[in-house]
Amino acid sequence: MPTAPKLTDMQIEEVSKILGEYLSGSDISRHFSDMSIEDTSGESTKWRRLCSTFRKYQIADKTPSKLMEFVRRLLEPSRYVNRQDTFEEARHAINAHLAFAGIEYRTDGKFYSITAAETIDEAHKRVNTIAAKFKGRRIHAEVSKYCKAELLQDNYFHAVLEATKGLAQRIRDMSGETLDGAALVDKVFSIERPILALNTLQSETERSEHKGFALLLKGCFGAVRNPLAHEPKILWKGEDDAADYLSLISLLHRKLDDAVKTGLG
Repeated sequence: MPTAPKLTDMQIEEVSKILGEYLSGSDISRHFSDMSIEDTSGESTKWRRLCSTFRKYQIADKTPSKLMEFVRRLLEPSRYVNRQDTFEEARHAINAHLAFAGIEYRTDGKFYSITAAETIDEAHKRVNTIAAKFKGRRIHAEVSKYCKAELLQDNYFHAVLEATKGLAQRIRDMSGETLDGAALVDKVFSIERPILALNTLQSETERSEHKGFALLLKGCFGAVRNPLAHEPKILWKGEDDAADYLSLISLLHRKLDDAVKTGLG
């Protein structure tokens, strides 16, 4: 575990608040006991107990080692085998504050020294690059529903793949069809007997919009999902494109929000 510069009182407070969200009072007492930490805070609120105790030990040790050890114990990777989302959410939230001190807790359960962040934007980019790429973009909830874990791990290859699979699944759920890919789109968004329609299909403009949306869907499956599903991850260089891909999928989900079942299928 690297020797870290002292944390500010505010950084200790913010990390303590995050830790308090994942622990009960008895959990804190148990960890303190196991670490031979003496709680003389007199506080009853969970995060205040943590904050007061970590500040006291940092003054005594001249290092935030007790806080870092507590984080390592709480986020021991083996404890989260079936709760990976929880692990990544907590890890990223804590790292956003520790980045200013030049330390980072990684998925292997160890702390590493990094170049200290100097701005809020830089700290957030360090812990969640994809969030920075999405700044100013409205990302549909159905996108993160299917690839939240991958985004939290900055695993853009599988995030895009899972998001496209989720798009197909939503079309199946809305239509009742069991097909996939282009065959699914052709059946569900047929111009003659559509199962789902974006509009009334009464004018040439509306029919063109409907057909264009179907082409976009097929293009997404053909140009994004299928290549990802068959190409080795090690060869993929799509991190810079991930935000654009996920924005496209988000747009398609927003269009699906307005689609209605026709009863013609």
